[in-house]
Amino acid sequence: MGVQISRLVESEEIEIKDLLGRRLAIDAFNTIFQFLTTIRQYDGTPLMDSNGRITSHLSGLFYRTAKFMEAGIKPIFVFDGEPPIFKNREISQRRERRAEAHKRMEEAKERGDFVEARKYAQQAASLTDEMIKESKMLLQAMGIPVVNAPSEGEAEAAFLVQQGHAWASASQDYDSLLFGAPRLIINLSISGKKKRGSSYVQIKPQLIDLNKTLNYLGIKRDQLILLGILVGTDYNPSGVEGIGPVKALQLVKKYPTLEKLVENIGEQSYRENNGTQARIFARSVD
Repeated sequence: MGVQISRLVESEEIEIKDLLGRRLAIDAFNTIFQFLTTIRQYDGTPLMDSNGRITSHLSGLFYRTAKFMEAGIKPIFVFDGEPPIFKNREISQRRERRAEAHKRMEEAKERGDFVEARKYAQQAASLTDEMIKESKMLLQAMGIPVVNAPSEGEAEAAFLVQQGHAWASASQDYDSLLFGAPRLIINLSISGKKKRGSSYVQIKPQLIDLNKTLNYLGIKRDQLILLGILVGTDYNPSGVEGIGPVKALQLVKKYPTLEKLVENIGEQSYRENNGTQARIFARSVD
């Protein structure tokens, strides 16, 4: 899901050739999950081998990684470790949403509505431990570096970029910016297209520079963290009720510290785990 700040972030359109020779720290879970949701048959059934084992993730990962290598991109796939404890509620809610989507998928199949079945099948997609293991084995067989993060993969990707081990992090989520990644690339696709619903749209990679973004918004990174928490992150998806990106930006400019923000918007509105989140984001690459 990721932090809901895309409306505020300024990005630069780049070409794949601009990434020649660049080492990119790729959010593995985010990438693999895309394949699980999009590489499916007309009725939503994922690709499978002769034994009925799902292979959508392996197919997508193999062909995209091969294309990266052909283009001279040097990928590092960063896998999540143990999630923070206060993410448990969101993980539980995601599990419930997947179960409900699976139920609706089966109902749609029974009445022959394969468009609806495919939609709900995508929502019901789940990344299992076995799929993660298979993905790592495939990447290692291809000679691609695999990094196992101690916790959040995006935090580790941000750290790799900060330390100079990678040029940019790559993900469809913006969390890496909150974790301090100097550069983030979204829409990293060799094909130049992205599936949206039942059709494809043309896309190009977008480069987001953290310092340029902060200067454009007129805030510091600590304020960006507070902004992200106000509008919602993986840890508090609904954010603070009644506060969208524009209002959140106004608030963090007016109240630039956690203490002042809580004091002025009310502790109840700020919700229970946000102070801990602010510290997690802030210390991840310090």
